[in-house]
Formats: sequence, structure tokens, C-alpha cells
Amino acid sequence: MGDLGSFLPIIAMFAVVYFFMIAPQMKRAKQEKKFASELKVGDKVVTKSGMYGKIAGLNDKDNSCVIETLAGKIKFDRSAISMESSKKISSSVDA
Repeated sequence: MGDLGSFLPIIAMFAVVYFFMIAPQMKRAKQEKKFASELKVGDKVVTKSGMYGKIAGLNDKDNSCVIETLAGKIKFDRSAISMESSKKISSSVDA
């Protein structure tokens, strides 16, 4: 019984790390993947680098999108689109 008691703090530490760090990160990655797959032409988005624009085209083959900005059209990978910023801008437009 003494051997189990010495491993109990290590097991508890792994459980805490999983529930407070790994599980939320996995949930967030799943949400971002869903967000990227639900993008459609005409959506207003913000890239992670801070560029605002509207989606002008989507390419499922290479997982990219063309964003129309005031400067012209630029091709980005869908993972470069910020989920939080894009949701904020789309909700402020709807309101």
C-alpha cells in the first residue's frame, strides 16, 4: 500500500495537467477547425496578423482562401484566419 501512496501525487499531478491544460487546448483546436471549415464566400474575417477583409473565394484542394481587402485580393491559408477576431467583427456587423 505504501508504493501506491508514493505514486498518488504524481497521478494527481498528471490529472490536473490534463484537465487544466491539455483538454481545453484540444477543445479549442476542434473549434478552430470547425470554424475554418464553415467559412463561406462573403464572410468578413480578420487574419491573425490583423488584416481585415472579406472572403472572395475558397479552395478546398489546398485549404486556402482569397481575401479581398482595400489593397486588392490576397491568398491566405485558412488557418491564418483568427476565429476570435472574425467572430467579433461579424457580431458587431450583425448588431
